[in-house]
Amino acid sequence: MPSATPLRQSLADYLAEPHADLRGRVVELLRSDPFQIPLEIDRPTHRARVLDALRVLAAEGLGSLAYPEAYGGQGAPGRAIAVFETLALGDTSILVKFGVQFGLWGGSVYQLGTESHHERWLRGIATLDIPGCYAMTEIGHGSNVRGLETTATWNDEAGAFVLQTPHPSAGKEWIGNAALHGRMATVFAQLRVGADDHGVHALVVPIRDEGGALLPGIRIEDNGPKVGLNGVDNGRIWFDEVWVPRENLLDRFATVTEEGRYESPIDSAGRRFFTMLGTLVAGRISIAAASVSAAKVGLAVAVRYSEDRRQFGPDDGLEVPILDYESHQRRLLPRVAETYALHFAVRDLAERYASVVKGRAGDRPGHGGTGSEAAPGEREDSVTSTLSASDEQVPRREGRSDEALREIEAGAAGLKALASWHAARALQESREAMGGRGYHAGNRIGRLRSDTDVFATFEGANPVLLQLVAKSLLTAYREEMGDLSVVDIVRYVADRAGTRVRGRNPVATRRTDPEHLRDPEYHLQAFEYRAERLLESAARRLKALIDDGVEPFEAFNRCQDHLETLAVAHTEWAVLRTFQAGAAGAPEEARPVLQDLARLYALERMEHDRAWFLEAGYVEPVKSRAVRAEVGALCRELRDHARVLVDGWGIPDAVLGAVDVV
Repeated sequence: MPSATPLRQSLADYLAEPHADLRGRVVELLRSDPFQIPLEIDRPTHRARVLDALRVLAAEGLGSLAYPEAYGGQGAPGRAIAVFETLALGDTSILVKFGVQFGLWGGSVYQLGTESHHERWLRGIATLDIPGCYAMTEIGHGSNVRGLETTATWNDEAGAFVLQTPHPSAGKEWIGNAALHGRMATVFAQLRVGADDHGVHALVVPIRDEGGALLPGIRIEDNGPKVGLNGVDNGRIWFDEVWVPRENLLDRFATVTEEGRYESPIDSAGRRFFTMLGTLVAGRISIAAASVSAAKVGLAVAVRYSEDRRQFGPDDGLEVPILDYESHQRRLLPRVAETYALHFAVRDLAERYASVVKGRAGDRPGHGGTGSEAAPGEREDSVTSTLSASDEQVPRREGRSDEALREIEAGAAGLKALASWHAARALQESREAMGGRGYHAGNRIGRLRSDTDVFATFEGANPVLLQLVAKSLLTAYREEMGDLSVVDIVRYVADRAGTRVRGRNPVATRRTDPEHLRDPEYHLQAFEYRAERLLESAARRLKALIDDGVEPFEAFNRCQDHLETLAVAHTEWAVLRTFQAGAAGAPEEARPVLQDLARLYALERMEHDRAWFLEAGYVEPVKSRAVRAEVGALCRELRDHARVLVDGWGIPDAVLGAVDVV
């Protein structure tokens, strides 16, 4: 076995890339005041400490990294995501407040606005001189952004918009920075010009004066105590005949002229809507990255504790570390493997995103590290209204970079869902693995569980996001088939399914030797088979329902469980590919342990979904049992590397939390 110290350092150096210098700088900040938040703290004090931390981050220039150099940034969305990911090792309220200010508020001005908006506001946003909000979600319309009810009506005489909340449940909900600190807000509303309703658009709306007093027509309520993130001042906002200057419409994709004429370079309202939301995809990548960081903290605490905590043992012998027990290994080590898998997947997606948006001619890079306020279903469209795959509802982009961005958007949706659910599972397993000690606040697991629980909901509720992934897959599938007749489509699907079935080798369904079960190519084949078969069966099932006269809305509604399973399978396949690539590219001394960890991830996921593999005939019962046994064997082999694997994440003790056993 390689020496623990060289392996630990090799892992730490490898995992810190890219942007290792920046990550180290953020970690040093997390060691200091005001980033060290006391365990027991009242809500007003917590909010004040979080604001102090935000001022430090602004002074360090860390909030504006994705903005252009002209406005205090570096034009570096990948570095911005790296900051957000690293901040997630510390107090989560600081993380979310950071995301609201620099990502959602600043990112919306940057991404949806034009040069005049940038000149007026971006510098002040970057320095925290203009604290602001991102007001999209409404009380009555969480996930259905297209159905938002706040209106912005053009007034010809005044040459301005009148912003109105038509009834109480149309108030903006869970808006970060709204309860106390925000002075301006990006408000999403239905834009009405004359008799025409042009759909959801964004306007910058002042909500407080410089002294902090609410402006006329603005009503705000504090959301009060929450399950977590109580250092963030979430609030509700209502508007009553608030006049907004024409120049405050964020008009990158559409404008209203001085004469009151609506103009947009994008003819289709549906395409315009999706283009607007697509510019903000970095938020989902950021939440996925933060989820992985939270899982790292919990698992690092639990594994280190489990190495030191001793209990029971052989008769008349010494007690042994609880990590020596296979049930304990089974509890923690697959979660460590999955954390590594998601680590590589998120880093890969973040870098691909940064490369694509920086290279798009005429486009501005998206803002990494957006975060979100704790808003249920934030920034999401109505899935059931978009899955009918009409040209109006599913925009088709042109060009290689646009196709790459579409793939990244779907990948971000899937990864955000898997990573946020993984964080919840990993933190719960970590808490339970520590027994009573896991219930102490000092280890930070309890607060992290509470703070990150909402990650499954904001930046898009996970079930909604998974359906968007499935929609993207089916859209590509439909485009591949083209305008075929119903009979041709059925034949095409059947032929394609037949090709996949032929890949199900009758001998391989029963083969149980370790060499085969640990073969990375076998793992890829299994994940690909599952993903492709689910895609084909979903397409056949939907087609059959629609051919029977079922309306598209109802057809997709009946298949939602199928579509979510499809999305998970495709996302896990992508995660496995990036994990295997990351392990193969590791330094020589770290490569073997990472490759074994990738094997554990693949086999544990197969074990978890063994019912599907058995039903599909891809494995027989004897092989399913062998997979389960191999998971146990890999856990035993990786047990001696467990401490090194979690130490390789590079989380200092001052940030990690208490791990003592007494």
